[in-house]
Amino acid sequence: MTVFVIGASRGIGLELVRQYLHAGDRVIATARDEAGLAHLRELGAQAIGLDVANPASVSGLSWVLDGEKLDLALYVAGVFSADGANSPPTQPAFDAMMHTNVLGAMQALPQVAPWVEEAHGQFAFLSSDMGQIGGTSSSRGWIYHVSKAALNMAVVAAQPDYPRAQFLLMHPGWVQTDMGTAAAPLTVQDSVSAMRQTLAAHKSQKPLHGCQDVPYLRWDGTPLGSW
Repeated sequence: MTVFVIGASRGIGLELVRQYLHAGDRVIATARDEAGLAHLRELGAQAIGLDVANPASVSGLSWVLDGEKLDLALYVAGVFSADGANSPPTQPAFDAMMHTNVLGAMQALPQVAPWVEEAHGQFAFLSSDMGQIGGTSSSRGWIYHVSKAALNMAVVAAQPDYPRAQFLLMHPGWVQTDMGTAAAPLTVQDSVSAMRQTLAAHKSQKPLHGCQDVPYLRWDGTPLGSW
């Protein structure tokens, strides 16, 4: 199986790379800088330099993937702004969150989905249940909620254009990463392991839950009732 992970510099994305490689799969993964790329290569992945917050960086992705058949693609890249202001958010904080969480995915989607269709594969986007990270009492909480809602809608809107690819929205849970903090109840390893099982179990199923024909699932496979 060929797996493509967008956003594998650290955290959940890097752990996805580790676990799929350990399972014997071929993994292509992206990182923003040379240190991240070097780490991916050391693990045994094929590394691609990509910064989803930079539109110019994403623009040539389809050419890089030309001829691939992707059994599974995962858009993992996400950010929770360090801007703690209540109102209004700073422009850099707004731009970073929207470019990473939404616009990067919208730009990558039509460049990656055709290669997923070639393999009749899955394209999973890590989203959120809108509640565990970023309370709405702060501007950054509002932006995080809005960005994830926009991501969900973009994926749903794109699904009809790629009928031979199975799109999924997945909530990884509140995970112990630099974004989730050490207070989170889920380890990165446990979240990724459960998501891998959920993806494998869902591959042969017809979509049954939420988002029209796009399943919206928690890490353990439990359907989320609304997007």
